[in-house]
Formats: sequence, structure tokens, C-alpha cells
Amino acid sequence: MTQTTDTVLADDWIEVTVHRKHPAAQNIAYLELRRPDGGDLPPFEAGAHIDLALPGDIVRQYSLCNDPAQRDRYALGVLLEASGRGGSRAVHEQVCEGDVLRIGQPRNLFPLVEGRHAILLAGGIGVTPILAMAETLNREDRSFELHYCGRSADRMAFRDRITDAPYAVRSRFYTDDAPPLERFDAVGVLPTADPGVHAYVCGPAGFIDHVVGTLRAKGWRDDNIHFESFSAPAPVVDGAAFEIQLGIDGPLVAVQPDQSVAQALIAAGVDVPLSCEQGICGTCAMRVLDGKPDHHDMYFTEAEKAANDQFTPCCSRSLSPRLVVDVPR
Repeated sequence: MTQTTDTVLADDWIEVTVHRKHPAAQNIAYLELRRPDGGDLPPFEAGAHIDLALPGDIVRQYSLCNDPAQRDRYALGVLLEASGRGGSRAVHEQVCEGDVLRIGQPRNLFPLVEGRHAILLAGGIGVTPILAMAETLNREDRSFELHYCGRSADRMAFRDRITDAPYAVRSRFYTDDAPPLERFDAVGVLPTADPGVHAYVCGPAGFIDHVVGTLRAKGWRDDNIHFESFSAPAPVVDGAAFEIQLGIDGPLVAVQPDQSVAQALIAAGVDVPLSCEQGICGTCAMRVLDGKPDHHDMYFTEAEKAANDQFTPCCSRSLSPRLVVDVPR
């Protein structure tokens, strides 16, 4: 790629250099991204992620795992997904130190909140946003504990970083290949509900379901349970049919129960930019002029969803018989 002198691009993307790349664990690559001019990157808070533009016109989302106080770099941990759609393979096989890539502005759908104590729970590569949380809580001298679960020690990224950190005494590791009594026991580890305690969970869907289910069984309120999955739910392509209108006085496009809005629009000849197709990246987001979207994305915040003035056609639908959207024609 050709490096330019304009670090912040006109379309709000940022150019960064791959300053370091090395294995963080089995099938996990560490990337350290910096500005070509060595300046500060936009600030972020623990739990934030960025869009990363990769070779092959692929855009994927990765959590930032460094201390947010480090303004000169963004650090990522990327798991090679054998059954993925090519993003992680591009990182592992095509991205090299010295490459110039583009990233989006940091965005946070998994923030820390005020509380007396925080319980951080990571499964596999889900440790990445949890690490940034641990760094923040430690720096702010707030009470917390960290529980990190993995298949085996050689698959646990950043384990050495945790054991060398000031918060190592607050951290515990669990592996599936350990003796039964040393494996993660959610019922035994997690306390009963306490309004001053918040739990933060990140990892594979099965891990999140198990931990969140245990917390709820122990009387925890949903307001005190925070979680983020690295895979979005499958796009919703069922329910009632409805219509999409292209502009206030534009043509109508029927969306069948077994179609996504994006599929229906593309079939009608409308150019819909797509990337993740899971409601994560926001590439396909459209402005809503009238009607009420049925949001199924992980991109917009709850406040943005409540405004009902934009939606993601790759996975979201409509709660009204007709949804009027702003689409260039």
C-alpha cells in the first residue's frame, strides 16, 4: 500500500502503520498499530473496538486490548478463524509489519460503568476488551477481579502480560485440559447478586450463555450484567413481509419473510454497500425517513436505536408495514 501524508482521510478513516506483528498464542496474532507520523491516535475507553480495512476489500471489527492511556498505539489480538469469512486469514497471512492500513474511529458498545466491584470474565480471544478494562480499573485503583478461561495454556493470548501485571494477584486462569477441580466452575466462582457489583463477560457465545445464565440463576439483574460476543446473531430473515420505499416519493420494494432488506434491495437493482453482513460494522447503514425499524444489529447504541432514524439493512427489519429510507437513486 502507498503511504500518504494525510493521516486522517476524507472519509473519516485513519491511516496507521503495522508497527509490530507477532504470535500472541497458538493461532492468535498480535498487531500494534501506530500513526505513520508517530502522533497520538483518537482516545478510546476500555471495551472499545475499531473497524480494520484489510486486503481484499474486507472490513472487520476488533477490540482494542491495550491500556487506553497509551495514546500512541492501538493493540489488537486476532484469532485465526478456520471457518470464518476471510478477515482473520488476511490478518494472519497477508498483513506484515510496515504495512499501512486504514482503521475507523474507536466505538464502544461494551463500556465500564460505575460500581463498587467489577468481575471480569474472558473466554478465549474474548480477553482482548477485558484486558483494556483490567488496565483501566487497575490504573484508577478500583476494585476488580479477572477470570480467564481457555482450552489450554498455549491458546491463551496475553497470559504472560497478565501474570506480569500489577493486577496478577487479582487474576485466575482456567483451562479445559486441567484436572476437573481446577477448571472454571461458574457456580462456585460467581457470587450471589449484589447491586454494587457488575460482571463483564466476553468470549464465544457458549461461554457467554453459560456465565450469564449462572449469574441470572444467582439473582443478578440484567443491569449489572454486561457482555459482548465476537460473533453476531444470524441475520433475521423471518417474520412478516413489509415494504421498503426509496425516498418519500420513490418506488416500493417488497421484502419477503425469507429475505433480508439488503437482499431485496440488491435484487431490485439498488446498490447496497456490504461488509460484515452481521450488523457489526455499519457499512450498510441507511437513514430512515419514516416508519419504525426492527433493530437486530450490534453497531448502533441503544440510544441510536431508540431514535429510529437509521438502521442496518443487512440484518434488521421493520416493525411497520412500510419503511421509508433515504437511498440515492
